[in-house]
Amino acid sequence: MSAAMTRQQVLDLYFMEARSRLIDIAAFLDRVDRGSGDGDFRLDAFREALKELGAGNPTRAEKVLLALSDPTVEPVDRAPGKGAVGAWSGRG
Repeated sequence: MSAAMTRQQVLDLYFMEARSRLIDIAAFLDRVDRGSGDGDFRLDAFREALKELGAGNPTRAEKVLLALSDPTVEPVDRAPGKGAVGAWSGRG
């Protein structure tokens, strides 16, 4: 069984990838903000998930996933659309 990595090892191994993803998210939000019209439930869920990143909670990955997920447990008779949209609309 291997020992857990140190923070320095994690930074050395994963920082550049995380940096790139963070820049991608910033660019996405810039494009959304430059767009006209209103956002929808996906943007609301995305912004809620972003709040979880800064909260410093050691389970932030779980909290981000939950901010984007359907919390219902009952199955639906029929899916509301043709495919997944990445966030829960708040409608069952």
